[in-house]
Amino acid sequence: MAYPMQTITVTGSTTLTKDNHADTLVVHNAAGGGTLTLPASNGDGKSFEVIVHTTVTSSLIIAVANATDVIRGGVSISTDVAGITMLAGGTDDTITMNGSTTGGLAGSTVKLTDYRTGFWRVTGFLASTGAEATPFSATIS
Repeated sequence: MAYPMQTITVTGSTTLTKDNHADTLVVHNAAGGGTLTLPASNGDGKSFEVIVHTTVTSSLIIAVANATDVIRGGVSISTDVAGITMLAGGTDDTITMNGSTTGGLAGSTVKLTDYRTGFWRVTGFLASTGAEATPFSATIS
């Protein structure tokens, strides 16, 4: 029997934990943005799915916990039908949605999965305005 996914609403900066936030839908509901910090990766397959409920007017940042973890994968980002796909680089460890060109409009969604020690896999869709730009950066390392 399948059970519905639990949702947890956060309204600012939050340190995500595997005990409280893994395998749930984390609903970010704060126009002022904030930072969601992932736990250190250990390859256990736990996932964090984040959806932006309220368009951010400042930045919503999703960051790894330490200088060794990185993000692999990519997201689609679009202001219209065409859109583009952005891939994380080899050292990227941060996703920044600015409420404009790098996503963060209501409905933007990312899923991060701890697939191997030191590595988070990202998939998702970011709704944006203006000319799409990469949300990925190497900020922590």
